[in-house]
Amino acid sequence: MESRQVAAGDGTVTVRVDGPESKHTVLLLPGAGEDGSIFDAVCERLHNSDLRTIVPETLDGLDVTSTIALLDALKLPWVNLAGNREGAALAWLLAARTFGRFASLVVADCPHPAVADLDGAVRQADCPAIEMPTTLLIGSSLARPFADNSGRRVYSDYRVVQLDGIDSVPTSAPAEMATEIVLRTSSW
Repeated sequence: MESRQVAAGDGTVTVRVDGPESKHTVLLLPGAGEDGSIFDAVCERLHNSDLRTIVPETLDGLDVTSTIALLDALKLPWVNLAGNREGAALAWLLAARTFGRFASLVVADCPHPAVADLDGAVRQADCPAIEMPTTLLIGSSLARPFADNSGRRVYSDYRVVQLDGIDSVPTSAPAEMATEIVLRTSSW
């Protein structure tokens, strides 16, 4: 794994860059309070599937603008996008507000920003719909309503993967998360 300091917005971001040189790169965004190592088991599987990975050490300081600046600094015009919890919330916003920059979206335990979460909170009611293949992984059947409602905000292929009894998809179900990312990076 190569660790790099990359200028992004008003600061720098430490990212982990790993995996084979490939035409497919996946940007994985951890949740708040998580570090990039949460995706270690997921990344190992992605590397075995010939995918390159970019993982910020933390989500601190990242928003839509700084994440795009990060990708520009890494000279990555086209990537697949994945995120966990708050990182998934950022991934939804990136996919909704940056048309043509991302090939696919795989998110865990976080609804589309215009959909109420488990607590009934709507993060951004004016968030546009997503126009790319999207998979939402949920760790509980309690999240099924927000998962189904998020599908109304995806104008492309949409899939929900329900993994009951999972408290953290990247750590408790890395094979399932990696599989969904690999499926979304395939052109078939």
